[in-house]
Amino acid sequence: MSTPYPFTAIVGQDDLRLGLLLNAISPAVGGVLVRGEKGTAKSTAVRALAALMPQVSVVPGCRFSCDPGSPDPACPDGPHESASGVSRAARTVELPVGASEDRLVGALDIERALAEGVKAFEPGLLADAHRGILYVDEVNLLHDHLVDLLLDAAAMGASYVEREGVSVRHAARFLLVGTMNPEEGELRPQLLDRFGLTVEVAASRETDLRVEVVRRRLAYDDDPAGFASKWADEEGALRARIVDARALLPEVRLGDGALRQIAATCAAFEVDGMRADIVMARTATALAAWAGRTDVQAEDVRQAALLALPHRRRRNPFDAPGLDEDKLDDTLEQNSGEDDDPDPDGPGGGGPPPQGDGPDTPPRPEGGADDTPAPSVPEQGREQEPGQRQPSGGGEQQPVRAGEPFRTKMLSVPGLGEGAAGRRSRARTEHGRTTGARRPQGALTKLHLAATVQAAAPHQRAR
Repeated sequence: MSTPYPFTAIVGQDDLRLGLLLNAISPAVGGVLVRGEKGTAKSTAVRALAALMPQVSVVPGCRFSCDPGSPDPACPDGPHESASGVSRAARTVELPVGASEDRLVGALDIERALAEGVKAFEPGLLADAHRGILYVDEVNLLHDHLVDLLLDAAAMGASYVEREGVSVRHAARFLLVGTMNPEEGELRPQLLDRFGLTVEVAASRETDLRVEVVRRRLAYDDDPAGFASKWADEEGALRARIVDARALLPEVRLGDGALRQIAATCAAFEVDGMRADIVMARTATALAAWAGRTDVQAEDVRQAALLALPHRRRRNPFDAPGLDEDKLDDTLEQNSGEDDDPDPDGPGGGGPPPQGDGPDTPPRPEGGADDTPAPSVPEQGREQEPGQRQPSGGGEQQPVRAGEPFRTKMLSVPGLGEGAAGRRSRARTEHGRTTGARRPQGALTKLHLAATVQAAAPHQRAR
């Protein structure tokens, strides 16, 4: 087996690396879809991630990689007796574009059926990828029925097979990674929604970064083992950080304030269903664990939205991909939870209460006029000096009165002009003066022949 390119040696592509690492910490995020032009290290990053995945403990002899600590009671190779497990590296299973349905989900074991006359199940790629990585290159070119089976298994964490008299259910929990080039076609919206995160990648336009990419790639091609050994310390440190983040993940607390920000963000960008809310919550939790914190903060929610919502939001065909970050920041600020505590000065936002609403309000004069000075409003025609702040009677800015109405001037030219006729311009043309269409008053007695012929088809005008 060839030495994979080190994950830590990849230049740039911060969003791509972060999306893969978050799924390595919490596979419940739901996988990642990597979209980008050719030659942007999509496949290289996915294959390099396998070396960072912690080793898994499996039941010896189980074809479905059951965990000895909690074996699957419905495992076709079970039931498993309590025994010590065997550690092995997490697998990376690649699904080719031309794979068949039997190869993906499994089928009847023909060899045993002919030799022993028994119905036996032969596992497919979904069983091999259990507790590992399932990588689909060019996922947009995969047949739709295979994508449906693949994403259903990723969402439910199990694969159900009903074929040739064989009824099998086995666990299939894996890190799903798909890569695609948008120039070759798009995925259906309902399939896009099944991927937890999406990442847009592109080649850098900075000369220094491109030089470094070429330099490292040439060094790796000349001596893969020697190049990987130079990055062994960074790889080990990153692998240890993933393990620590996995251990901290169950202790991360997702407060009500963060949940409110997540719900408000999904509603603001008009995403369908509730899957986006759940994915954002899991992603924000994984981000907090990756940062070594036990509470989810607003920055985690913001980063989770940038990864989980671009492929789920409703947009027109010509809209640019991604999210409006200004709108995202405004939504998070409005739902930050800082104003959840009751205001000690009343509902007016810190200003004086309305006249006559409080028991200590001074009485009004007999004439009914209010002598209380009104909030200061700039007078019409007077500009506010630079640096001068508008006084406010409370936490809410007072509205400014509109200016005095004025009558606009109508510009007109007397007589008739030459040129093309218009609905609002009177002009002499070769057809005479053309008038606009209007509904006649009373019974129809005359027909405007010129306007009728002008609006008719070319062959009618010829007549």
